[in-house]
Amino acid sequence: MENVFTVSSDPHPPPSLSLPLSSTSSGTKKQKRTPMYQRSMSFDPNLLHNNGHNGYPNGTSAALRETGVIEKLLTSYGFIQCSERQARLFFHCSQYNGNLQDLKVGDDVEFEVSSDRRTGKPIAVKLVKIKPEILPEERINGQEVFYLTYTPEDVEGNVQLETGDKINFVIDNNKHTGAVSARNIMLLKKKPARCQGVVCAMKEAFGFIERGDVVKEIFFHYSEFKGDLETLQPGDDVEFTIKDRNGKEVATDVRLLPQGTVIFEDISIEHFEGTVTKVIPKVPSKNQNDPLPGRIKVDFVIPKELPFGDKDTKSKVTLLEGDHVRFNISTDRRDKLERATNIEVLSNTFQFTNEAREMDMLSAQRNHAIRIKKLPKGTVSFHSHSDHRFMGTVEKEATFSNPKTTSPNKGKEKEAEDGVIAYDDCGVKLTIAFQAKDVEGSTSPQIGDKVEFSISDKQRPGQQIATCVRLLGRNSNSKRLLGYVATLKDNFGFIETANHDKEIFFHYSEFSGDVDSLELGDMVEYSLSKGKGNKVSAEKVNKTHSVNGITEEADPTIYSGKVIRPLRSVDPTQTEYQGMIEIVEEGDMKGEVYPFGIVGMANKGDCLQKGESVKFQLCVLGQNAQTMAYNITPLRRATVECVKDQFGFINYEVGDSKKLFFHVKEVQDGIELQAGDEVEFSVILNQRTGKCSACNVWRVCEGPKAVAAPRPDRLVNRLKNITLDDASAPRLMVLRQPRGPDNSMGFGAERKIRQAGVID
Repeated sequence: MENVFTVSSDPHPPPSLSLPLSSTSSGTKKQKRTPMYQRSMSFDPNLLHNNGHNGYPNGTSAALRETGVIEKLLTSYGFIQCSERQARLFFHCSQYNGNLQDLKVGDDVEFEVSSDRRTGKPIAVKLVKIKPEILPEERINGQEVFYLTYTPEDVEGNVQLETGDKINFVIDNNKHTGAVSARNIMLLKKKPARCQGVVCAMKEAFGFIERGDVVKEIFFHYSEFKGDLETLQPGDDVEFTIKDRNGKEVATDVRLLPQGTVIFEDISIEHFEGTVTKVIPKVPSKNQNDPLPGRIKVDFVIPKELPFGDKDTKSKVTLLEGDHVRFNISTDRRDKLERATNIEVLSNTFQFTNEAREMDMLSAQRNHAIRIKKLPKGTVSFHSHSDHRFMGTVEKEATFSNPKTTSPNKGKEKEAEDGVIAYDDCGVKLTIAFQAKDVEGSTSPQIGDKVEFSISDKQRPGQQIATCVRLLGRNSNSKRLLGYVATLKDNFGFIETANHDKEIFFHYSEFSGDVDSLELGDMVEYSLSKGKGNKVSAEKVNKTHSVNGITEEADPTIYSGKVIRPLRSVDPTQTEYQGMIEIVEEGDMKGEVYPFGIVGMANKGDCLQKGESVKFQLCVLGQNAQTMAYNITPLRRATVECVKDQFGFINYEVGDSKKLFFHVKEVQDGIELQAGDEVEFSVILNQRTGKCSACNVWRVCEGPKAVAAPRPDRLVNRLKNITLDDASAPRLMVLRQPRGPDNSMGFGAERKIRQAGVID
């Protein structure tokens, strides 16, 4: 069994590629600056102590020769790293015996050591290049167990190696430096390339990919997909690696690619014309395996037939044999198969087939239609529209039909009613009907509104109807209503009517002013508008003055009551808008119930919950003179559960929570609350989160101070049971009684200030 090495991506640079940019000197002493004449690039070999030799190896010197490696090589000098010792020597190129062009970094050389006459530093002279050793014939095969360096000159055949390529090579051990490197590297097998494709099918735990290199599908398991499997869908471009498992090819390491990366075919820009010779059968036979059963004959220099499939027809027109068509040619990049695509029937086809075409809407008819072509929506119409636009006034509103009920026992659906528009045509006053579906925009015109429209003639009945109805302006005499801001959401709100019995929706776009200036309870003026579906909303909302300026006089008597139903803004599940308060104090009025709205709240931002105790007055409000609860103030007292860094909780049940949150900023007068303090507070509702919290927190009285807890009974009983006779009991042994300097208890000498160096 032959094992091979694999090229690694570990970035270990080979020693032969190490090219220091500058040399450094060791030691901590400051070196003197070398004069300019000593730093010249010229070099005089006669200044060397070479015993009179001319610097070449044929001299008679008996000096000791060393070996080293060329570490740095410049134009006229270089540096050698010694092999037998830790030294780096300078040499001049004139001291090299041989062709200087053949000398390069990493070459082994032999030299003698001399010294520079001017500086006294050791330098290398009489350089001779050592011939490379003959490499062994034995080649190494095996698995990767360590890293070896190599240079591009060590690769045979001028091949570019990549990570993952399988190779074999010879290991070379440099006797001078001891470095181990790879030489004579031969490429055996390139690493498996990444393939691309498109996901064509996805099952419960696996899928299939249509490959982009061959006309073939490949299996992959979902565990091989590297990414969020929820985002993978059929049609996504992917890349993968092919591996052999149990004799079958499967895709592994599947990763998503940007959409449009994988392209299977090239479509010609030029259009061609041909004749259909074979159509796609409506009902494919059992033996039909050809995905491109259709054929089109093209009159090239050499006539040929091109196949096409069901998805290649562009205009969705039924093709018949003999049709003249125009198309593009698609060439598959994988197997170079050509087919016709973007097929369109030419207009002159019907001159050859003697067919007549009609336009109509699909209906249940006995006649059989063939070669059906779908036209854009609105192409066929039973109305003839006039180009002239008319202006008129709405005399009757048009309504939509109610949606069908699911139960047949609830009766038939309510039919839509036509509206009526009055207009003037050449001095003659006329009226025309219009339908709600013909109104442009989201706002339905109301009685008195000015509209613009076109007139359409119904071809079959011969009647006229207004179409393309567009609202120009609201009725200037429309009634303006008063109300009070009851709810404010993110981009809309609700207005409490003047009778305080219901609420009207309004969008912030209908408010003329700064929406941030709106507050709960503000009095506003508005008009009513009906949208599609007969939904009523407020429009042209204007702020008038604060609700606190109510002119109605309230009864000065203060009553105690209990909330039996909150406002619908607090409990959106209820159908009634108004809240209800029941009087609970003793007297003739006990048990009586009075409604309330946002106007009756003393604090408009307060959130009254069901079951809360309140104090209130009675006042006659609204146009219907209804007696309602007014100036409602909740009676809330509870103890503080705990206080943390910037917030705390109060023992007060609100909704499903038994603890009420509060922020320390809501505590009045900057008092630091402690657990157990009794407080009064208000409750506000966060419209976004739907959660309640406390505000305006006042401390009524302080809670009991924390006292040291008594010693537990278990410890008291343990101390009672301890006896000195018990060997296992803890004991206190006095080794020496404390005594003062005069052998008395404590220190009797008086402490006083003494002067330094003076002894009494």
